[in-house]
Amino acid sequence: MIELKNVTKTYKMGGEIIYALKNVNLKIKEGEFVVIMGPSGSGKSTLLNIIGCLDKPDSGEVYIDKIKINDLNDEELTKIRRNKIGFVFQQFNLIPLLTALENVELPLIFKYRNTLSEEERKKIALKCLKMAELDEKFANHKPNQLSGGQQQRVAIARALANNPPILLCDEPTGSLDSKTGGKIMELLKKLNDSGKTVVVVTHDLAVAKYADRVIYLRDGNIVEE
Repeated sequence: MIELKNVTKTYKMGGEIIYALKNVNLKIKEGEFVVIMGPSGSGKSTLLNIIGCLDKPDSGEVYIDKIKINDLNDEELTKIRRNKIGFVFQQFNLIPLLTALENVELPLIFKYRNTLSEEERKKIALKCLKMAELDEKFANHKPNQLSGGQQQRVAIARALANNPPILLCDEPTGSLDSKTGGKIMELLKKLNDSGKTVVVVTHDLAVAKYADRVIYLRDGNIVEE
């Protein structure tokens, strides 16, 4: 599902070149649950951004569902993200003025534009909220009317809206207490059991127990699996 071959990514800070990733080789199988860990500055976020087609490597090859992304233009990369990848972030990134249901509908509006009726969009969005184990009574609540755990469930429902095969999660429990974070991880594991490929970047050691495989990064290198 995901493959990186000799991937290197650098950044310039003043006159110095910083290696975020150094010749990283990684394969993630379809349906696998992978957790990526490492200290701050180890390259975790850079790795996730490259897998998520938000950034490109300086060298090496990246394949998402057998599609090489290196030479794709912005429009083609957007299509990959829209159809293949659902994103879950630490800060939820919900739009405050929209209800939970409307936040989940957004990806459907961008993907299908005028080909889905409003009724069809709402039906899919409600189904995704249900998959994220959020009671329908919260559908018309705005983010500030929801707890942190409920907001993260809305964010997961939004990530599921276009039925992507891959879920990329950047510190999904980072803004939650341990009990709520555990429930979110149980939900992600359940989605993984249903066939989703799940990749989680985290500092939280408790998250590792949900993974099929844990990858440790340090200074841009995979140092242990």
